[in-house]
Amino acid sequence: MGRLSDALVSAGSLLVVAAVLGVLVVLARQPALQQFMPAQIHRGGAVNDELTVRFQQAAMMLHAGRYDHALAALHRVLELSPRLPEAHVNIGYALLGLGKLEAARGFFLSAIDLRPYQGNAYWGLAQVYEQQGDLPAALGAMRTYIHLAPPNDPYVRRARSALWEWEQQLQRGPLPEAEQRFLDQGARQWEDRNSPQLDSADPPPSGMTDAPLQP
Repeated sequence: MGRLSDALVSAGSLLVVAAVLGVLVVLARQPALQQFMPAQIHRGGAVNDELTVRFQQAAMMLHAGRYDHALAALHRVLELSPRLPEAHVNIGYALLGLGKLEAARGFFLSAIDLRPYQGNAYWGLAQVYEQQGDLPAALGAMRTYIHLAPPNDPYVRRARSALWEWEQQLQRGPLPEAEQRFLDQGARQWEDRNSPQLDSADPPPSGMTDAPLQP
C-alpha cells in the first residue's frame, strides 16, 4: 500500500510539473508579459516565496486571458513589493486586456519610472497608443523598445514590422473598413502559424530579461 501511495504521489507530481512546464513553454511565445520573477526575488523566506508564487500565477492567468484573476494576484505582489517594475508591467498588460487603456498606460509609465530600461513596458505603451489612435506616440515607444532590445532578440522583427505598418498608415491615412478587416484577419492567421522562436536563428533568452526586455 505504501509503495502504491508513493507511486501515485510521484505520478501526480510529474503531472503537475508537466503542466507547469507546458504553460511556461506557451508563455515563452508571449512577447509582452513578464514571465518570470527577477533573480533578486529568489532569496528564500516566506515573503519572497509568496511573491514568486503570486507572480507566476498572474503570468499564467494573463496567458489564459483571465485578466481579473491576474490583477488580483499582481495587486498582492505590489503589496509585498511596491517598487517591482515587472509587476507594474504585467498589471499594465492585464489592464490592456480588459480594454482599460489609460489605466494600462499609467502602469507602463510607472514601470519605466522605476526602471527606464524596462523594454516590455515600451512595447505595452506602443500597444496602448496604437489602440488610442496615436500612431506617432506608438512609433516612438516601439522605436525605444528596438533601441533597448538585446542582441538576437527574436521579437525585434515583429517590432520593425509594426513600425513599417504604422508608418505606412500615417502616410496613406486610415484604410477602408473592409480592407482593414482583411489585413487583421491575415495578421491573426500569421500569428497562429508562426512564432518568433521558429523564425529566429537563435533561441530566445531563457527566463526573464531585465532591461531591455522582450516585448
